[in-house]
Amino acid sequence: MSSGVPIRLAPRGRPLPSRRDLGRSDDRRITQAGLAVAGVFLALAVAAVWLPADARLGVWLPLHLAFAGAAAQAIGAVMPFFSAALSSAPPAPPRWRVVALVLLGGGAALVATRVVPGAAPLPAAGGALSIAGVGVLAVVTFQPVRRALGRRHPVVLAAYGLGLADLAVGAGVATLQVGGYLPVLQDWAAWKPAHAWLNLLGFVALVVTGTLVHLYPTVTGTLIRDRPAVVVAVGGIGLGAPLVAAGYALHADAAARLGALAAVGGAAGLVHLAVATWRDRGTWTTDLPWHRLTTGHLSAGIAWFAVAILIAAQRTLAAGADPAGWSIAWLVAPLAVGWMTQTLIGAWSHLLPAIGPGDPERHAWQRRLLGRGAIAQLAAINAGAALLAAGVPAGSVPVAVAGAIVAAGGVALGLGKLAAAGLPRREAG
Repeated sequence: MSSGVPIRLAPRGRPLPSRRDLGRSDDRRITQAGLAVAGVFLALAVAAVWLPADARLGVWLPLHLAFAGAAAQAIGAVMPFFSAALSSAPPAPPRWRVVALVLLGGGAALVATRVVPGAAPLPAAGGALSIAGVGVLAVVTFQPVRRALGRRHPVVLAAYGLGLADLAVGAGVATLQVGGYLPVLQDWAAWKPAHAWLNLLGFVALVVTGTLVHLYPTVTGTLIRDRPAVVVAVGGIGLGAPLVAAGYALHADAAARLGALAAVGGAAGLVHLAVATWRDRGTWTTDLPWHRLTTGHLSAGIAWFAVAILIAAQRTLAAGADPAGWSIAWLVAPLAVGWMTQTLIGAWSHLLPAIGPGDPERHAWQRRLLGRGAIAQLAAINAGAALLAAGVPAGSVPVAVAGAIVAAGGVALGLGKLAAAGLPRREAG
């Protein structure tokens, strides 16, 4: 029986989502759970640094836990939430969001068993799970946008899509390697930097850049504006990473160098966007330590990303596609500590009181808690990253160890406050 109220139709003839369709309570809970799991991976990455070098395969295990574990899990938790929220689209079905996170997290955990003697089949199985997780993540990120009520933000969605494509290829290459595929094994010296560019300077960089387009203005209290620098940032990184990877894989110096230049242009676009946003920032009158913490971490993270791109690009420009000129160790400090870890902690510190469960009073308490020791936390992570960035290339073990200790202290402080803020609040009396 008709109610007499006309049904509005979407452009393709489907009813537009109702307010109930746009309910985000499950979406928020899944996002928070995914961020919590990412925090566990990040804590494990910090702990893995202190294992004997042979047990962690040099820097492999800490980097794997930080990027394939913490970063991928955090991105898998946040990316579908942001794509639906920005487009005013109904969120993806909760069960499929959970499936994506389980596949990504389980895959990263199984790949980490590479450091365990006799676990040969498990890393390859983990790689396959991770690739399946990328596919499910793509569906839960893009499928809801088809029913968007608002703008679809094509540049942000392009960053997400290109990043997922980079991850699928990069994870696929690594899976072939641990699975014993001879063509990849025999030329792993060339495939290794290709894998690193696709996963670290492609996937993570693109998705974080796409998210910062809207998150950074929100954190700094600025209007979200359409700026040409957004296209430059996404386009440069999106083109640069696969070009460099193809250059190494095909032993093509020209492609590698062209991709490195494009990546530098993308990093310059992101820095320009951050500077323009900073100049337009608002003036906060409440929760100043919390605002200082979140803004400081995201701003410093962008600066460290530019440093990482410059280091990686310089080595590629100098040596072309020669893998002998490549070393992931040079990027540990700026990329893993200064950029990825710092940006994740800054984003989590903003998102927990913003989208986490609880009433305004609880969120205010979380902001006060997270803002404690803001200067010490910022100083420790950035000073530690600087010491590592100086000590590793110079081969100075004391400087590198000092940097690792200082940075680990800052990360532990940040993760500890986030964990405490996520616990139920104890009422006085």
